[in-house]
Amino acid sequence: MSVEMRMWRIDGDDPRPLTASVLPAEKDLHEFLKRDPSLLGERLLVIGSEVITPYGSRLDLLAVDADGNLHLLELKRDKTPRQVVAQVLDYGSWASTLSRDDVIDIADRHLDQPFEAAFEDVFGSAPPDELNSELSLTIVAAELDASSERIVNYLRDFGVPVNAVFFSYLEDDGRRYLARSWLAASAEETLAKTTGSKKSKRAAWNGKDWYISFSGGDRVWEDARQFGFVSGGGAKFWSQDMRSLPKDARVWVNVPPMRYVAVGRVLAPATRFEDAQVRKGDSWIPLASQALQGNYPTDRETSDDDAEWVAPVEWIHARPLDAGFWEKGMFASQHSACKLRQEFTLQRLADHFGLDEDGE
Repeated sequence: MSVEMRMWRIDGDDPRPLTASVLPAEKDLHEFLKRDPSLLGERLLVIGSEVITPYGSRLDLLAVDADGNLHLLELKRDKTPRQVVAQVLDYGSWASTLSRDDVIDIADRHLDQPFEAAFEDVFGSAPPDELNSELSLTIVAAELDASSERIVNYLRDFGVPVNAVFFSYLEDDGRRYLARSWLAASAEETLAKTTGSKKSKRAAWNGKDWYISFSGGDRVWEDARQFGFVSGGGAKFWSQDMRSLPKDARVWVNVPPMRYVAVGRVLAPATRFEDAQVRKGDSWIPLASQALQGNYPTDRETSDDDAEWVAPVEWIHARPLDAGFWEKGMFASQHSACKLRQEFTLQRLADHFGLDEDGE
């Protein structure tokens, strides 16, 4: 069954369907994504548009994520399902061979500043040492037909890192809306594999586990343990990480230098400390009005980048610092929040905190 997107506006007690319309041209999707690739649901830096390959064809958009992995975006336009799938796979076979220098050369030709500077503007940190360890192939369409859906799902079953996203264009009382729907819930569900000689050096992410570094400034772990929250900020590098933390993520908290003290579930996206609320029983209470041991910035004149950002957490297990756990070889990072991929760490933590397969 092909994917269909419908939206309704609630007027009083009655749902009113929004009118589906047609984009002036599918090339508009290209421009939308070029200007704001976060429309795909993930922070990306576009490093190439209409990228000419050695074979004379042009890849619509080439982007990179915070981990340095490449994302290839190809618009369906008027191509048949077989044509667009074959083309994106062809681009993938080429992109899998790109070295770090090749990626930076493409970026420097497209961007109006050095790649390293543009990367830090978007992600708040320098690019990783390794670029292009994994690929993500995405077919972008104004609508998705059953044949394309069938082919993409078949390829994903064999571990090909391909997905499809389509955008619906709707209008309502003079307002215009763009709605997005992915064919598969997450591109992370497919183990990303390259088809060239370069092998992936990163573990696949399981889609739920995040690493938290709770440290720095005047933060006090007992505050977070008692009131149920994690926080980070003080500069773009850390505040941007905390703001990317999604609701329902499972978080593993490390308090440097090296001790894991808690695992929990994020109850809501992060907000500035001044506005943050945490859950106490069945109620939500303002964090800033509680008796905290730490000193957290509350100046509303502080920029979002420099502010403290707080995500409320329901602890599954939370322990005092002197009961922290660490084993040589476990994962640690300076990021205030990032995806936790390392199986070694996840297994040791699950065993130590007594979590079963369902994470409880």
